[in-house]
This record gives sequence, C-alpha cells and structure tokens, in this order.
Amino acid sequence: MTSATNQSTSLTPFPDHTQLPESDGTFVKNWQEHPQSILLTESITPILNQLNPNGQYCIGQDLGIYWRLTDPPERGAEAPDWFYVPNVPPLLNGLARRSYVLWNEHIAPLIALEFVSGNGDEERDKTPWTGKFWIYEQVIRPAFYGIYEVSKASVEIYHLIEGQYQLLNANDRGHFSITSLGVELGIWQGQYQNANLPWLRWWDLQGNLLLSGGERAEIESQRAEMESQRADRLAAQLRALGVEPEE
Repeated sequence: MTSATNQSTSLTPFPDHTQLPESDGTFVKNWQEHPQSILLTESITPILNQLNPNGQYCIGQDLGIYWRLTDPPERGAEAPDWFYVPNVPPLLNGLARRSYVLWNEHIAPLIALEFVSGNGDEERDKTPWTGKFWIYEQVIRPAFYGIYEVSKASVEIYHLIEGQYQLLNANDRGHFSITSLGVELGIWQGQYQNANLPWLRWWDLQGNLLLSGGERAEIESQRAEMESQRADRLAAQLRALGVEPEE
C-alpha cells in the first residue's frame, strides 16, 4: 500500500472524487443509522449556516474519506457515519461530492461520528495503519471523534490534543461540549419519525435541544393554533358585548 503523501507513486496524478469508488458495496449495518444521520444534520443546519454564512461547508453521511492510495482504492478510505468539514465548498465544479479526498482538500473534518453496530472494538482499534481509531487520530485527524453505541445508548467523545485523542468528560447534563461549534452532544430518549428510541442529538450550550425540521414545524403549528384559539375567544367576548369583531 502506498501513502497518499508519496509523490513518487505510479498512481499519480492523484485521483479526485469523480475517479474514486463512492461505495464499497456493503450494507448499512443497522436500521437506525439513516434516520440518525438525518436527525443530526437537520437539527444542526441552522447553527452551521450561522457559523458559515457563505455556505462553505460540507456534511458527510456514510461518505468515504480517502486518506491514502491503495489497490483497490476503497481500502484507503474510512466512511464515518456522520462528519462535518468547515471552510470547503459543498459542491466541486458543480458536482455533488462522491467522497471526501484528503489529498485534494487538505482540511480535516471538525467532527466525525461512528455509530457502533458490533461491540465497538472496530471503532476503538489503535492498530497502526489499519485500526479505525488510529487512522482517525493519526491521519484524518478530526478535532472531535465520537463513538455512539446504539445498543447501549451511550456515546464517547474524544478531543484531539497535541496529536492524541483525549476522552472528554460529560457535563452536569450528561452532554459533551463541542465548543468550536457552540453545541453539546448527548443522548435523548424520544420519538423521531415513528420510533421512540435513544437518539444522538445536539443541544446549545445553555442546554436547549436543537430541534429537527419536523419538531420546528410542529411548534409553529401549535403556536398558530393557540393564536387562532385566542382570536376566537376574543371575538366571542366582543360579541357578548354586542360588538362585531369585524367592526
């Protein structure tokens, strides 16, 4: 296998996202992965739009991050279940990203999250060059790395400090502060879509849950209903006094 930083390789010029496989052909490992990723994305999007008013960021959901050239190419990629990269365009030459290619982008994700389907050994493997934890810590180097064990409803968050991941402690709310995003990450038990489960979710630094699009719409609907009921009550009071509301 050849390092992506080895410019003498016969595989140069280095391929871009249009020339690399966008899938390794494996199945999604559990049902909850897809809605979990959507929930994380739609609830933090308003925050990311505030942090990146120029729209220069991308979110990957089970998208390959290519970190070295190998044969076959997909062996040189890791695919976090969810990750966020600031200061990069959402499209490349007008095309949606098929993968995230470190040797072209040069910017590490700020946070990468893995949703554990097994016992977590794979996500904690520190074997040089092959272990997932080692690859994130030593090569891809997201500032924050999260391991969410769905079956245990628990999450570990690591922060890259002086080249090594340090396990963070939860705060009094049981959340983990991602200070550069101005948010906290933790476990929430409740219904999303049609399933009442523990979900990995965001809060602001004051402990307010960041809502999904559906939750925001439901609150707006309830607010509109309350305003309508208030208007009906006021109209009834006016009519009791012999005054038509339209007047």
